Amino acid sequence: MDRKAVKVSIIVPVYNEERTIGELIRRLKEVPLDKEIIVVDDGSTDGTKEILKKIRDPEIRIFSLPHNFGKGAAIRAALPYVRGEAVVIQDADLEYNPSELPTLLKPILEGKESVVYGSRFLRGRPMMRPLNFIANKILALTASLLLGRRLTDEATCYKAFKTSLLKSLDLKCKGFEFCPEVTAKIGKRGIRIKEIPISYTPRTKKEGKKVNWKDGFKALYTLFKYRFFS
Repeated sequence: MDRKAVKVSIIVPVYNEERTIGELIRRLKEVPLDKEIIVVDDGSTDGTKEILKKIRDPEIRIFSLPHNFGKGAAIRAALPYVRGEAVVIQDADLEYNPSELPTLLKPILEGKESVVYGSRFLRGRPMMRPLNFIANKILALTASLLLGRRLTDEATCYKAFKTSLLKSLDLKCKGFEFCPEVTAKIGKRGIRIKEIPISYTPRTKKEGKKVNWKDGFKALYTLFKYRFFS
Protein backbone atom coordinates (compact mmCIF):
# COMPACT_ATOMS: atom_id res chain seq x y z
CA MET A 1 0.00 0.00 0.00
CA ASP A 2 1.14 3.50 -0.82
CA ARG A 3 0.88 5.04 2.64
CA LYS A 4 0.85 8.56 1.21
CA ALA A 5 -2.45 7.80 -0.54
CA VAL A 6 -4.26 6.58 2.58
CA LYS A 7 -7.48 8.47 3.25
CA VAL A 8 -8.36 7.13 6.70
CA SER A 9 -6.25 6.34 9.75
CA ILE A 10 -7.91 4.14 12.38
CA ILE A 11 -6.26 4.45 15.79
CA VAL A 12 -6.83 1.48 18.09
CA PRO A 13 -5.68 2.02 21.68
CA VAL A 14 -5.65 -1.39 23.38
CA TYR A 15 -5.04 -2.57 26.92
CA ASN A 16 -5.58 -6.17 28.02
CA GLU A 17 -8.01 -7.18 25.27
CA GLU A 18 -6.69 -10.63 24.32
CA ARG A 19 -10.26 -11.95 23.92
CA THR A 20 -11.29 -9.35 21.34
CA ILE A 21 -8.27 -7.81 19.61
CA GLY A 22 -7.92 -10.53 16.98
CA GLU A 23 -11.58 -10.38 15.98
CA LEU A 24 -11.53 -6.58 15.96
CA ILE A 25 -8.60 -6.46 13.57
CA ARG A 26 -10.30 -9.01 11.32
CA ARG A 27 -13.41 -6.79 11.19
CA LEU A 28 -11.36 -3.64 10.58
CA LYS A 29 -9.59 -5.33 7.68
CA GLU A 30 -12.98 -5.94 6.06
CA VAL A 31 -14.01 -2.27 6.20
CA PRO A 32 -14.14 -0.96 2.60
CA LEU A 33 -11.98 2.12 3.07
CA ASP A 34 -8.59 3.23 1.82
CA LYS A 35 -7.08 2.94 5.28
CA GLU A 36 -4.27 2.28 7.67
CA ILE A 37 -4.79 0.69 11.09
CA ILE A 38 -2.53 1.95 13.88
CA VAL A 39 -2.67 -0.24 16.98
CA VAL A 40 -1.08 1.06 20.18
CA ASP A 41 -0.64 -1.54 22.91
CA ASP A 42 -0.87 0.45 26.13
CA GLY A 43 1.29 -1.81 28.29
CA SER A 44 -0.94 -4.90 28.21
CA THR A 45 -0.13 -7.61 30.74
CA ASP A 46 -2.33 -10.39 29.35
CA GLY A 47 -1.86 -12.09 25.97
CA THR A 48 -2.62 -9.01 23.87
CA LYS A 49 1.02 -8.21 23.17
CA GLU A 50 1.74 -11.75 21.97
CA ILE A 51 -1.25 -11.70 19.61
CA LEU A 52 -0.13 -8.40 18.10
CA LYS A 53 3.45 -9.63 17.61
CA LYS A 54 2.18 -12.29 15.21
CA ILE A 55 0.52 -9.79 12.86
CA ARG A 56 2.29 -9.18 9.57
CA ASP A 57 0.20 -6.89 7.42
CA PRO A 58 1.20 -3.79 5.40
CA GLU A 59 -2.11 -2.14 6.30
CA ILE A 60 -1.44 -2.44 10.04
CA ARG A 61 1.21 -0.73 12.14
CA ILE A 62 1.70 -1.71 15.77
CA PHE A 63 3.34 0.28 18.53
CA SER A 64 3.89 -0.67 22.16
CA LEU A 65 4.12 1.55 25.23
CA PRO A 66 6.36 0.36 28.11
CA HIS A 67 3.51 0.36 30.64
CA ASN A 68 -0.13 1.39 30.97
CA PHE A 69 -0.37 5.17 30.50
CA GLY A 70 -4.06 5.44 29.48
CA LYS A 71 -6.25 5.75 26.41
CA GLY A 72 -5.40 9.40 25.76
CA ALA A 73 -1.68 8.70 25.96
CA ALA A 74 -2.01 5.82 23.50
CA ILE A 75 -3.89 8.03 21.01
CA ARG A 76 -1.31 10.78 21.36
CA ALA A 77 1.48 8.25 20.76
CA ALA A 78 -0.16 7.28 17.45
CA LEU A 79 -0.86 10.78 16.13
CA PRO A 80 2.66 11.57 14.81
CA TYR A 81 2.41 8.49 12.57
CA VAL A 82 -1.04 9.19 11.15
CA ARG A 83 -1.03 9.61 7.35
CA GLY A 84 -4.75 9.68 6.62
CA GLU A 85 -6.81 12.71 5.64
CA ALA A 86 -9.23 11.67 8.37
CA VAL A 87 -8.64 9.87 11.65
CA VAL A 88 -11.07 7.88 13.79
CA ILE A 89 -10.75 6.22 17.19
CA GLN A 90 -11.70 2.55 17.54
CA ASP A 91 -11.81 0.84 20.93
CA ALA A 92 -10.69 -2.79 20.97
CA ASP A 93 -13.60 -4.19 23.00
CA LEU A 94 -16.13 -4.80 20.17
CA GLU A 95 -18.78 -2.54 21.75
CA TYR A 96 -18.75 -0.57 18.48
CA ASN A 97 -19.28 -2.03 15.01
CA PRO A 98 -16.46 -1.30 12.52
CA SER A 99 -18.82 -1.86 9.57
CA GLU A 100 -20.34 1.55 10.40
CA LEU A 101 -17.06 3.42 9.92
CA PRO A 102 -17.64 4.30 6.23
CA THR A 103 -20.92 6.03 7.14
CA LEU A 104 -19.29 7.81 10.07
CA LEU A 105 -16.38 9.07 7.97
CA LYS A 106 -18.29 9.98 4.82
CA PRO A 107 -19.06 13.63 5.79
CA ILE A 108 -15.37 14.26 6.49
CA LEU A 109 -14.08 12.53 3.37
CA GLU A 110 -16.58 14.50 1.28
CA GLY A 111 -15.32 17.75 2.80
CA LYS A 112 -18.65 18.59 4.45
CA GLU A 113 -17.59 18.26 8.09
CA SER A 114 -14.46 18.50 10.22
CA VAL A 115 -15.71 16.47 13.18
CA VAL A 116 -18.20 13.59 13.35
CA TYR A 117 -19.30 11.72 16.47
CA GLY A 118 -21.17 8.43 16.36
CA SER A 119 -24.11 8.77 18.76
CA ARG A 120 -25.39 5.72 20.64
CA PHE A 121 -28.58 7.56 21.57
CA LEU A 122 -30.02 8.84 18.29
CA ARG A 123 -31.73 5.48 17.67
CA GLY A 124 -33.22 5.34 21.15
CA ARG A 125 -31.85 4.05 24.42
CA PRO A 126 -29.14 1.40 24.01
CA MET A 127 -28.93 -1.62 26.29
CA MET A 128 -26.73 -0.25 29.05
CA ARG A 129 -26.90 -0.19 32.83
CA PRO A 130 -29.17 2.58 34.22
CA LEU A 131 -26.27 4.28 36.02
CA ASN A 132 -24.18 4.32 32.85
CA PHE A 133 -27.13 5.70 30.90
CA ILE A 134 -27.65 8.51 33.45
CA ALA A 135 -23.93 9.33 33.53
CA ASN A 136 -23.82 9.58 29.73
CA LYS A 137 -26.87 11.82 29.69
CA ILE A 138 -25.32 14.14 32.30
CA LEU A 139 -22.11 14.39 30.27
CA ALA A 140 -24.01 15.07 27.06
CA LEU A 141 -26.17 17.73 28.69
CA THR A 142 -23.16 19.42 30.29
CA ALA A 143 -21.27 19.42 26.99
CA SER A 144 -24.32 20.84 25.19
CA LEU A 145 -24.59 23.71 27.66
CA LEU A 146 -20.87 24.46 27.49
CA LEU A 147 -20.74 24.29 23.70
CA GLY A 148 -23.99 26.15 23.11
CA ARG A 149 -25.31 23.43 20.79
CA ARG A 150 -27.01 20.07 21.28
CA LEU A 151 -24.80 17.02 21.68
CA THR A 152 -26.42 13.66 22.44
CA ASP A 153 -23.32 11.54 23.09
CA GLU A 154 -20.17 13.22 24.38
CA ALA A 155 -18.54 10.01 25.68
CA THR A 156 -18.84 7.97 22.49
CA CYS A 157 -15.72 6.12 21.36
CA TYR A 158 -16.52 6.81 17.71
CA LYS A 159 -15.00 10.22 17.21
CA ALA A 160 -13.73 11.10 13.72
CA PHE A 161 -11.76 14.19 12.72
CA LYS A 162 -9.94 15.87 9.90
CA THR A 163 -6.42 14.85 10.77
CA SER A 164 -5.07 18.40 10.59
CA LEU A 165 -7.64 19.51 13.14
CA LEU A 166 -6.97 16.74 15.65
CA LYS A 167 -3.21 17.29 15.42
CA SER A 168 -3.68 21.01 16.09
CA LEU A 169 -5.50 20.54 19.41
CA ASP A 170 -2.37 20.15 21.57
CA LEU A 171 -3.81 17.20 23.49
CA LYS A 172 -2.71 16.77 27.10
CA CYS A 173 -4.86 14.09 28.73
CA LYS A 174 -3.56 10.58 29.30
CA GLY A 175 -6.67 8.62 30.26
CA PHE A 176 -10.33 8.45 29.28
CA GLU A 177 -10.41 12.26 29.60
CA PHE A 178 -9.35 12.31 25.94
CA CYS A 179 -13.05 12.45 25.02
CA PRO A 180 -14.07 15.52 27.02
CA GLU A 181 -10.77 17.25 26.23
CA VAL A 182 -11.28 17.08 22.46
CA THR A 183 -14.96 17.97 22.83
CA ALA A 184 -14.19 21.05 24.91
CA LYS A 185 -11.34 22.23 22.68
CA ILE A 186 -13.38 21.80 19.51
CA GLY A 187 -16.31 23.60 21.12
CA LYS A 188 -14.04 26.44 22.21
CA ARG A 189 -13.09 26.96 18.57
CA GLY A 190 -16.74 27.07 17.55
CA ILE A 191 -16.41 24.05 15.28
CA ARG A 192 -19.60 22.06 14.69
CA ILE A 193 -19.77 18.43 15.80
CA LYS A 194 -21.90 16.39 13.41
CA GLU A 195 -23.60 13.39 15.02
CA ILE A 196 -24.54 10.19 13.18
CA PRO A 197 -26.52 7.33 14.77
CA ILE A 198 -24.57 4.14 15.47
CA SER A 199 -25.24 0.79 17.09
CA TYR A 200 -23.78 -0.19 20.44
CA THR A 201 -23.31 -3.50 22.26
CA PRO A 202 -22.12 -2.76 25.81
CA ARG A 203 -20.16 -5.24 27.86
CA THR A 204 -20.03 -5.68 31.63
CA LYS A 205 -17.21 -5.08 34.08
CA LYS A 206 -16.86 -8.85 34.36
CA GLU A 207 -16.34 -9.00 30.61
CA GLY A 208 -13.57 -6.41 30.85
CA LYS A 209 -15.23 -2.97 30.80
CA LYS A 210 -12.73 -0.47 32.21
CA VAL A 211 -14.63 2.83 32.54
CA ASN A 212 -16.00 3.43 36.05
CA TRP A 213 -17.87 6.11 38.00
CA LYS A 214 -14.66 8.00 38.82
CA ASP A 215 -14.10 8.57 35.10
CA GLY A 216 -17.46 10.35 34.93
CA PHE A 217 -16.34 12.94 37.46
CA LYS A 218 -13.00 13.34 35.67
CA ALA A 219 -14.87 13.90 32.41
CA LEU A 220 -17.01 16.68 33.90
CA TYR A 221 -13.95 18.37 35.38
CA THR A 222 -12.11 18.09 32.05
CA LEU A 223 -15.02 19.63 30.11
CA PHE A 224 -14.99 22.72 32.33
CA LYS A 225 -11.19 22.90 32.49
CA TYR A 226 -10.59 22.98 28.75
CA ARG A 227 -13.67 24.99 27.89
CA PHE A 228 -12.96 27.88 30.24
CA PHE A 229 -9.56 27.67 31.93
CA SER A 230 -7.06 26.34 29.40
